[in-house]
Amino acid sequence: MALRFHLDEHVDPAIADGLRRRGIDVTTTNGAGLRSATDDVHLEFGRTEGRVVYTQDADYLVLSARGVQHAGIAYNPPDACTIGQIIDYLALMDACLSPQEMWNHVEWVKG
Repeated sequence: MALRFHLDEHVDPAIADGLRRRGIDVTTTNGAGLRSATDDVHLEFGRTEGRVVYTQDADYLVLSARGVQHAGIAYNPPDACTIGQIIDYLALMDACLSPQEMWNHVEWVKG
């Protein structure tokens, strides 16, 4: 089963466009009506919708370490990768990991 992604609020919309061009299911903060929502709300949305949250916000790592349940977090620090590298890595995750493997797992996006 393929991964589905949800992009955090400050993620460049070009990432969603690139994933969609590859046939990957992705939602954005604006598209989901979650603009200005807390990180907890984004993780809850991802959990209930079965979506891995992609973010560049380290606060998500803290929430995961505290035991907040989630469908997966894909994380990289701001400006650590290009948009193309992020799209490639998320597509690789989609090809190699299952939703079950991502449950409560944090994957570090690498360029």
